Amino acid sequence: MLHNATSNLGDEMGGILAAAGPIIFYVIVWALVFAGTAIFLGLFIPFITGDSLLFASGLIAASATSLNIVILAVGVGISAFLGDQVGFLLGRHYGRGYLDRHGGRRTQKAIHAAEVFYLRYGWWSIVVARFVPWGRVFVPVIAGVGRMNYYRFLSSNLVGALAWGVGLTLTGYYAAFIPGVKSVAYVIAGVVIAASIVAGIHTWRVTRHERRAADGV
Repeated sequence: MLHNATSNLGDEMGGILAAAGPIIFYVIVWALVFAGTAIFLGLFIPFITGDSLLFASGLIAASATSLNIVILAVGVGISAFLGDQVGFLLGRHYGRGYLDRHGGRRTQKAIHAAEVFYLRYGWWSIVVARFVPWGRVFVPVIAGVGRMNYYRFLSSNLVGALAWGVGLTLTGYYAAFIPGVKSVAYVIAGVVIAASIVAGIHTWRVTRHERRAADGV
């Protein structure tokens, strides 16, 4: 009986250890998606927190038997939804002054574009902005600054999170089943993520330089 109990415990521990990898993967992807808009991480590394991340994670999920695409995609949708909710609340409670303190000329240009975009498209701007790097970061905040009706924002945010977060993740997943793609899915995902990181670092350096120039440093 003791042997059986020990064996069962060992099996359970093995299952926990085996699950640790997928859980870490899920958490990293979800955290990046959330932080992309909630704490303006998408301003500095817009690609790794955006479309490239979702597509690459879908590719990886198709090749890794330990990953569940439903859990991944639903989690991405929820993270995207919550990230925009935080951005909206920041805009509503801290206003335009909060935006003016973040970034140099490039950032201010993106903020202005987001304002025009929001005024032009209203409800749809929240949905469409999901697919635009600068829009994804600033449009939810601009909606908060502009005092958009909370329930209108809630509905548009939900539609956008599903279309972008769930949609792009599933696109990457099913793209892996195109002949020849699944066998090199990890390579494709690695290249996409590496290119995104390089582009993100370049964007961050340019933004930092502009901020220093604006501050006279």
